[in-house]
Amino acid sequence: METISIPKGFRVTPEQFEQLASTEQLARLELTKTGELIIMSPTGGTAGRKNSRLTQQLRNWADRDGTGEVFDSSTLFVLPNGARRSPDVSWIKLERWNQLTQSQQDGFPPIAPDFVIELVSPSDLKNQRYEDLQAKMQEYLDNGVKLGWLIEPEAKTVEIYRSQSSVEILNHPQTLSGENVLPGFSLDLTEIFSN
Repeated sequence: METISIPKGFRVTPEQFEQLASTEQLARLELTKTGELIIMSPTGGTAGRKNSRLTQQLRNWADRDGTGEVFDSSTLFVLPNGARRSPDVSWIKLERWNQLTQSQQDGFPPIAPDFVIELVSPSDLKNQRYEDLQAKMQEYLDNGVKLGWLIEPEAKTVEIYRSQSSVEILNHPQTLSGENVLPGFSLDLTEIFSN
């Protein structure tokens, strides 16, 4: 197998990105609004298990609620600023999702979710990518996301990002409220904060 080394700050066009992303052998990819290609390694077992729990809790609520669609970390969204991003967990109001054509839904949806979760993984901490995740959360807000949670299991903290508000930091919360974006949704952090 041939390996390639991509220099930091390497830029590609949206068309080149689409070609790279459709190649099955590559890890998850994202593209910044300036065309910087971000290659994300697969998650380890602990982060994968916790991501699954986050998705499961939101999916269970969404099935009962019926007002929106839930997406996992493999879904890539084309944000209004042109960036291509894959939140760990996301949710879109059904009426907004249904405004997309079938082709848009089948491809990389050109829409910003209403709600996103990013989970800080051990590799994020090891590779000092926490500030990148914070910038990504701000980018989500700048592109129309209404509520976002950046969850750091090791420190047991959550940064809450709301449109037109300062970031709120919670230490050791047991649950998180979906507020007016996800009315009635409460995320139990017990398993997320456990080892």
